[in-house]
Amino acid sequence: MDEYLHLAKKSPLFYGINDDELYTLLKCTAAEDTLYEEGEYIFRMGESMNQVMILLQGKAVVLHENFWGRQEEMYQIREGETFGEAYSCARTAVLPVSVMSRGNSRVLFLNYQRMITFCSLACSFHTRMIHNMLRMMSENNVKLEDKLEHICRKTTREKLLSYLSKEAITQGGRSFDIPHSRQELAEYLCVDRSAMSNELSKMKAEGILDFQRNHFVLYDRPGDD
Repeated sequence: MDEYLHLAKKSPLFYGINDDELYTLLKCTAAEDTLYEEGEYIFRMGESMNQVMILLQGKAVVLHENFWGRQEEMYQIREGETFGEAYSCARTAVLPVSVMSRGNSRVLFLNYQRMITFCSLACSFHTRMIHNMLRMMSENNVKLEDKLEHICRKTTREKLLSYLSKEAITQGGRSFDIPHSRQELAEYLCVDRSAMSNELSKMKAEGILDFQRNHFVLYDRPGDD
């Protein structure tokens, strides 16, 4: 357990919890770490869910697979991030997505029932972990609502303007940086990258905005198309 303790500490799930408390929590939640290689499934669609995974090292992706086996990448899981708490909490009968390792990865699994059930000691740091998990789930729900707000727009331009407007408001000004590369932004907005790049160039030529890599500046409010 000592060999991955310092990696687990990076997860927001354990904010405010010291090493001794974390060691106790990992034992209490029946923590187990597993190594995966490129292309290995961590979870498969259709499985039952009663675990929370923390990605200790590497990268993983969440995939949607249709009846005929076609896969679409939904989003990435990065080091320190978790997966499974919402599905475990909702008691979803079967997992509607798959999780696959991208490259070599190391994953820590925690038993969900043990996470939400106090032992006889009722440790305060166990309560802190539960509060952290609830906060993480709430933040993820807010992010999902934001994404739905953007991708429900009809055109690529409308999706871009919705997203960039939200970023400008959130960051408090018309000049701001976005956290996504072009490919990541296209995937986030569910649009074609080439079409998105063309639309950005058009809006730049029209004087609606300017950009340099991840830095954007918004100008006068665009008219309705």
